[in-house]
Amino acid sequence: MKRIFLTLLFLFSIVSVNSQTKKAASNLSTYQAQIDKISNDKKVRLAFEIIQQLEPTTMKELIELTEIPAPPFMEQKRAEKFRQMLQNAGFDSIWTDEIGNVLALRKGKGNGKTVLIEGHLDTVFPLDTDVKVKMKGDTLFAPGIADDTRALSVVLTVVKAMNQAKISTESDILFAGTVGEEGLGDLRGIKHIFKPGNQKIDSHIALDGGDINALVTNGLGSVRYKITFNGPGGHSWGAFGLANPHHAMGKAIDYFDKEAALFVANGPKTTYNIGRIGGGTSVNSIPFETWMEVDMRSLSPEKLKGIEQILLNQVNKALVDYNSGIKTGAKLTAQFEKIGERPSGVQSAELPLIQRAMAAIEYFKLKPSLGTGSTNSNTPISLGIPSITIGRGGKGGNAHSLDEWWINENGAEAIKFALLILIAEAGLAQ
Repeated sequence: MKRIFLTLLFLFSIVSVNSQTKKAASNLSTYQAQIDKISNDKKVRLAFEIIQQLEPTTMKELIELTEIPAPPFMEQKRAEKFRQMLQNAGFDSIWTDEIGNVLALRKGKGNGKTVLIEGHLDTVFPLDTDVKVKMKGDTLFAPGIADDTRALSVVLTVVKAMNQAKISTESDILFAGTVGEEGLGDLRGIKHIFKPGNQKIDSHIALDGGDINALVTNGLGSVRYKITFNGPGGHSWGAFGLANPHHAMGKAIDYFDKEAALFVANGPKTTYNIGRIGGGTSVNSIPFETWMEVDMRSLSPEKLKGIEQILLNQVNKALVDYNSGIKTGAKLTAQFEKIGERPSGVQSAELPLIQRAMAAIEYFKLKPSLGTGSTNSNTPISLGIPSITIGRGGKGGNAHSLDEWWINENGAEAIKFALLILIAEAGLAQ
């Protein structure tokens, strides 16, 4: 019965995504005409040619940036290099904000709107990781070569193409390299940009994906906790009877799993995962602490809040129940540390930004596919600001691993695609 239910749920999700894409596709004609007009503009055609001519430079800058380590909270050196490259591309207004985002403003003709386009500076790899780029045939191997360093090289080439072709836009454009997208970075860069009182952004384009036909239009939210149980600790024989944090954590996991499984069985898809567990000093020692890290995800803000509350309630319940049986020594205590929170949100496929992106995809003779992801777009989507995450192009694989690779297969097309969407959203000024 459970297998039948899961199969039906899976089929329903496919139908829902396909229905959304088909509905969006039915209203494309206006935006297709806009994309066709922009793509036939002489300056835009020249920009396309410049992008093609700049391919060796784009590859050179990709390698240079990849070989600068940039784990979350340690992006400074890569940020400095990226800022220098933006200056060389022809910007006057460039700055690094309070938390390390590099931003460059390209003024429009003055309709009062601002479009942000960005790639994230950070990678998932520790500072001492060997990030030297190795080439085997036409394939580049290096940690972070695709995710998301390729996006930074795309941003740079888009800037150069627009400047060299003397393209003007109605809206201001803010080009950026953002910090803290990965892991415990917790989207801190993009959250800061969209913080009330900071730069006003009217729409947002993130470069952080693969194929250019795949658009991330919905933000998959997540909440992450590190929960630690603490006790006195002692010898497994001599101190037997003292509270054991491992035993209590096992009870907490059991309580949480049972209640969470019931909660996620209905409604919008919601997931939970205990990804890491640690603690203890030796096999013959009662540990003085044990900890676990928990990841919970959902498109629904309500479901996300619900499963978060279940986690907190069930861990506390397990702690109370376990402590009630302790006859010797101190009782256990618990610490709850929220180590990540990515907001969720859903957008209408009828939004002009999404329609323009779909029309641009069709211009390149591809079929648009709308989907859900956990990217920098989460933040603006949750605030009701139109946002998409688009592909960086080429072909790649093994992201977040030491043998990550990328091939420049029609990579220039992805840069032209990013340029086309950006100009369409910012408005081509005559």
